[in-house]
Amino acid sequence: MVKHVIVWTLKEEYSKEEKENIKKEIKEGLEGLKGRVPGIVDINVIINGLESSNADLMLDSTFEDEEALKGYAVHPEHVKVATEKVRPFTKVRSCLDYEI
Repeated sequence: MVKHVIVWTLKEEYSKEEKENIKKEIKEGLEGLKGRVPGIVDINVIINGLESSNADLMLDSTFEDEEALKGYAVHPEHVKVATEKVRPFTKVRSCLDYEI
């Protein structure tokens, strides 16, 4: 199996309330892909980090294998969520993929 972990920082121009709504939309969109995109074993978006955090939210996902992760990256439903709910609002994206 493969872990796919992403940490995002939202753009600074948003108010705290706007950021909370954006995080909820991202969580709903990405977690909604389970069962719709082949190869996803588990997918969770953490939006309630502690004040000590220097990022706003994290994707913690598990895929059957590296090929499933590659398929997810280009799957139309994932691309739609990324294009509409994630990329327009994020300033920084860090990713780590690894085998488990």
